[in-house]
Amino acid sequence: MPIEGLKIIGESINDSIPSTRQLFETNDIEGILELVKMQDERGAACIDVNVGTRSPGFMADIVSQIQQITTKPLSIDTPDIEIAAAGLEAYRPDLANGRKPILNSISQSRLEMFELYKTRPFIPILLTTEDVNENGEPVMNKTAMETYQTAKKFMNAAPDIIDDFSNDQIILDPGIVPIGSDSEGNFKRLMETIQLIHEDPGMTGVNMSVGLSNFTVMLPQKCADGTPVRSALESAFLTMAMPLGFNMIIGSVKRNYQILPENHSALQCLTDILNLEGFDIITRVITFYS
Repeated sequence: MPIEGLKIIGESINDSIPSTRQLFETNDIEGILELVKMQDERGAACIDVNVGTRSPGFMADIVSQIQQITTKPLSIDTPDIEIAAAGLEAYRPDLANGRKPILNSISQSRLEMFELYKTRPFIPILLTTEDVNENGEPVMNKTAMETYQTAKKFMNAAPDIIDDFSNDQIILDPGIVPIGSDSEGNFKRLMETIQLIHEDPGMTGVNMSVGLSNFTVMLPQKCADGTPVRSALESAFLTMAMPLGFNMIIGSVKRNYQILPENHSALQCLTDILNLEGFDIITRVITFYS
């Protein structure tokens, strides 16, 4: 059973996944639609659609065909404004029970994508890991406070852009990185950012999401004794984050996400990592799965 209160944006229709890319390259639309049906049936709240660098027309066609077989809202996933515009224009809210699409994603260096709201109102995923310097050039946030301040900038600007604005019409992405190579302490930054957002009364009710599969990329699926590695660490993150208002992921409907007991080894691993630095973080992850 899915975790109560957790919404999953199904990740499978994404050009970065080799098997999906092959479906795109061979124009296997039936194969794409089978992935949509599978995610719909397994409880995805929304279906992500990322066609890579293919044409705006291709995105529009895929959106139209997907909406013929599901009433779930779609997440138009691209940094390209023309591809995003085509996907949003093709999207029909009436085929999704009146629900808006999601636009994944907008950063401080891509604020022009908010202009697309005039064409088709959407719920934005806002990247808070990146800001801009005095020259308008993108810079990565390195601390939780910097990440939180970028989230505040978005929240302060949103009422002027989004009709009938309310916090639940925003999705903040505080950024997650592979835990197996996190020598810079990004997991600690992430958890502290979630805590800051949770404690801010002005952000009550806002959605938070990350691409959860990125957290365990390059790690083994299982230990030698068969104990799950990836799903356990992903579940451990959710166990820590959801009490702080974290409620959404771009993830796999095939994963067995769970709220773990306090003594679970994966939860102990992530708790330990919050107090470690540098290569000790990587060593702790290796100790967990070995």
